[in-house]
Order: sequence, then structure tokens, then C-alpha cells
Amino acid sequence: MIMQSGYEYFNFVKIKGVERGNWTSINEFILTGFNSQKWLQIVLFEVFLLFYLLNIFGNLIIMTMVISDHALNSPMYFLLANLSFLDIVYSSVTLPKTLVGFLKENRITVNGCILQMHFFHFLGCTEGVLLAVMGYDRYAAICQPLRYNLIMNKSICIQLVSTSWVTGLIYAMSHTVMTAQLTFCKFNKIRHFFCDVKPIIKLSCSNTYLNELMLIIIGGFFSTGTLILTVISYCFISTHLLKINSKGRQKAISTCSSHLSIVIMFYGTAVCTYLGPASVDSIEKDRVAAILFTVITPALNPIIYTLRNKEVRQSFKKLFKYTLYGRMRLL
Repeated sequence: MIMQSGYEYFNFVKIKGVERGNWTSINEFILTGFNSQKWLQIVLFEVFLLFYLLNIFGNLIIMTMVISDHALNSPMYFLLANLSFLDIVYSSVTLPKTLVGFLKENRITVNGCILQMHFFHFLGCTEGVLLAVMGYDRYAAICQPLRYNLIMNKSICIQLVSTSWVTGLIYAMSHTVMTAQLTFCKFNKIRHFFCDVKPIIKLSCSNTYLNELMLIIIGGFFSTGTLILTVISYCFISTHLLKINSKGRQKAISTCSSHLSIVIMFYGTAVCTYLGPASVDSIEKDRVAAILFTVITPALNPIIYTLRNKEVRQSFKKLFKYTLYGRMRLL
């Protein structure tokens, strides 16, 4: 029985290979985005553009404050500046092309699609690891305050950030190499507003079982792994908070709340998107989830940190007054 099944599978692959030779290999994909009426396309264009501009200007302000204000010269804000930079680049990989798709037919070459997918997963995984590093930073600051400057010195911060980037690159390369091996020879319409692994492999005329398996295993390992590390940090923090007075507890909660909010938004959508098989229903769900972690979350991150962090609010006020004073002097 096993030998017969294997023989049938071999013949299936062989026949599929012959049929594939009769198909025309495609050179580009069409990103269908959101199939809706023209007026709704214009509305979505304006909404997406608004969030993209909020993302760029908000995160640029955070980066400017961290660089210019000595009061924010600490590991926590160094990591925050890196997160802001990542949010800008992360959204810029997909949103400009998405905005074009609202106005006209959105075409992209196969190689360009795989390249966009590569950088999307590269930067997305880097951000996930960086969020785990920021959780460890909060643990060191709250649970080990006397040793904080030793644990999170400048050299260690740079090493942790570098590790985030290297991990993201390794993760993205695994998907890029596997996807580049696929053959696309019949359908070329991607039911998404950017190139992602699941909608791409859905179009392949090759055997994609290994690709889907790798997506679940590798995606699950990195996403749940970094999430578990973040949860462990907060478990230690929660245990420590029970032992200190209410004033110190309130200050610690205020410091962690902004980071925790971002973690929930980021991992909540990422885990739901990539820990499942590629099907028609899942692609519809993934497209909605993708709006959250590529459009909305990067734009909300600087707002969350500004509203919930006292030091950031004070730095923003100083930057605003300095900018306003400079303009008045020019007038």
C-alpha cells in the first residue's frame, strides 16, 4: 500500500511537471488589493495615506527627540528610536505600492514581489525581536535597578539591536529562498495589497507543501519564541511589582504600559496571520490583519509612547517650543 501510494505520488509529480512545461511562465503579478467601488478606493487611499504620514512624522519626531534631548539618553529610548526607524521602513516597504494600487492597476514583477516579501519579513521579524529586547530592558530597569547601567550598557544595547537585525535577516532568507524555488505558470492575481508568503505560494503550480510547512514551523518558532521571551520578562516584572509600594508600582506600570500595548497589537495580528494554512478564507482574514500591523500599528506607536510616557511628553513639549521659537525668530 505504501509503495503504491508512493508510486502514484511520483506519477502525479511527473505528470504535473509535463503539464507545467506546456504552461507559459508568468513574469509579473497583479495585486488585486481591495475589490471595491471607485469611491471606496479613493476613501481607502486617503485613509491609508493619512496613517502613512502619521507614521513617518510621528516616528521622525520620536527619533529627533531621542537624539537631541539628553533627558532621553538611556537604553530604553535608544531602543525606542530603533523601533521608530523600523516602523518607518517597515511600512515603506508595502504602503507606497499599496497607495498606487488604489489609483490604477497594481502590477509588480515576480522578482520584485519576492524582494518586497523578503524585506517585509526581514523588518517584521526584526521588530518582533526588538520588542522582546525592549521587554528585557524593562525587566532590567524594574527588577535590577542597581545593576541596570551594567546590564544594559551601550555595548550590550548595540549587540542586542544588531542581533535583532541579524535574526530578522535569517528568518526572511528562509522564506525568500524557498519561495524563489517555486514556479508560477498559470494564475498571476495576488489577492492581497502587497506580496506576502501565503498569497504567493497559493498561486504556485509547484508542490508547496514544504513551503507551507516551513512557514508554520519557522514562523511559529520566531513569533511564539520572541513572544514567550517577552511574556517571561513581564512575569518577572509582575512578581517584583507585588513586593514594592504602590507609588513605585504605579511608576513601573506607567513605564511598561506603552510597550505592552504595542506588543499586544503586534503579536496579536502576527500570530493569527502566520500560524495557519494558506486557504481562501485565511487570505481574507490575513488581509484584514495586515492592515493592522502594516498601516495602523506603526502609526499608533509614537502616539502611544507620547501619551503614556511622561518623559517623552516633556521632551515633545520642549521640541515644540524650540521649533515654535525658531520660527518666530525667522519672522
